[in-house]
Amino acid sequence: MKFGGKAVANSAAILEVAARAREAVGETFGSKSTENPGSTDRQNSVLVVVSAMSGVTDSLFLAAKAAEGADLSVAKRVCADLRNRHLKAARELSPGVSSPGVSSPGEDTPRVGVEAEIESIISALDSRLQGVRLVGELSDRNMDEIAAAGERLSSILVALALGAPCLDARTLLRTDSRFGRARADTSATARLVTERLLPLLKPGRMAVTQGYIGSDSLGSTTTLGRGGSDYSASLFGAALHASEIRIWTDAEGILTGDPRIVPGARTVDVLGWEEASELVAYGSRILHPATISPALEAGIPVTVRSMTKPEGKFTTIRPGSSSGKAVVAIAMRRDVAVISVRQELMMEQSGFLARLFAAFGRLGVSVDLVSTSEICVSVSLDMDAPLEKLAAELSELGTVDIMRDRAVIAIVGDMLKETPPLLRKTFNALGDVDIDMLSMGANDINLSIVLRAAEADEALRRLHAVFFGNGLETGALGEGS
Repeated sequence: MKFGGKAVANSAAILEVAARAREAVGETFGSKSTENPGSTDRQNSVLVVVSAMSGVTDSLFLAAKAAEGADLSVAKRVCADLRNRHLKAARELSPGVSSPGVSSPGEDTPRVGVEAEIESIISALDSRLQGVRLVGELSDRNMDEIAAAGERLSSILVALALGAPCLDARTLLRTDSRFGRARADTSATARLVTERLLPLLKPGRMAVTQGYIGSDSLGSTTTLGRGGSDYSASLFGAALHASEIRIWTDAEGILTGDPRIVPGARTVDVLGWEEASELVAYGSRILHPATISPALEAGIPVTVRSMTKPEGKFTTIRPGSSSGKAVVAIAMRRDVAVISVRQELMMEQSGFLARLFAAFGRLGVSVDLVSTSEICVSVSLDMDAPLEKLAAELSELGTVDIMRDRAVIAIVGDMLKETPPLLRKTFNALGDVDIDMLSMGANDINLSIVLRAAEADEALRRLHAVFFGNGLETGALGEGS
């Protein structure tokens, strides 16, 4: 089970986390006993994976940047605020009580007070920030060590509320050394989890660890990138051969559209893996984009549930399943740019596309969408890419044009390719909205539209009204629908 920053924001929220975890231990598992119909063959074991308290990671990045700029006042204030916030929560959760220490199985680690652990983490954080100030440079390695403090602090509090052991994720999740965006070594992680975590998870038992953080082969702290706690939960679930990976958020599952823009958005009950992957890749902020893969490979369903409505609707992403709908949901991602290269003789030049994409590779830039004609190639990419450097390299191939401040809207559905009227409905809905790019995904379940960001909200509302506004299922969009 994974809980995000809002779910562990304070002591009251953490008690709700504890309630959800305890409920999961007692949920029906396996066949019912014939002697006692109210019992189950065995209780579940639950691993709780937590993010930092809401706002903490941002504060840590702020403190680190300030220290790099020789401003220790911000760093001192952040450390003091974090200390007070976490000590307050600890006292409210269990005054005067100690919890199992953060440990690695097999070590004779004494039970230490939660307050002492918090003080120790804050003291180490303060020392590291002072070190950054002294050298005047913030390395990616140092930033990961600083950023990890948030999850380490919150996990201690959740373990206190549960009365469960808290394991340091850095002893479990092995990664490469790409600090700030580390990639998991799944085989090494599976071995470590089996050796160090699995023995603690007997039926009816719980354990707590951190999302977002791991360590490389040398023991240096690494992070998986912002939002990486979902990914951590999926990696741990796969290593444990879990029956379910349960992601708790502030929304009732994955919705048909962004509820901040489309008030009528509703929960998608079941998603196929490909559909879910497309939605998270193209802007659905419910899951980290890397979450799906480990669970898919292990054949484990992922459910996305609401902390505010735990008994409400939720989404199940299940291996081998499909929504069976032409349009299951619409996602949107902002901060997109489009680069177009125009060359009249493009089709006559052998290897033109290879040379074009080699330029992106040299600069380490990922491409989202590609659209080609006989004389032009257009690609969409993130706005923070080195656009001017790309333009300079690509200018050797043809005339380069950059369009900034774009958004991409992805219409996703397993039956998309089998619904001929869908394109007509899409264009009718958009009406006078200018479209920069239109691309059908290679798997035929994603129709992507690139347009000006200023028009994106209205376009999303129009499309959602067409495909979901009448309350009808969209599995069969006939001519008369």
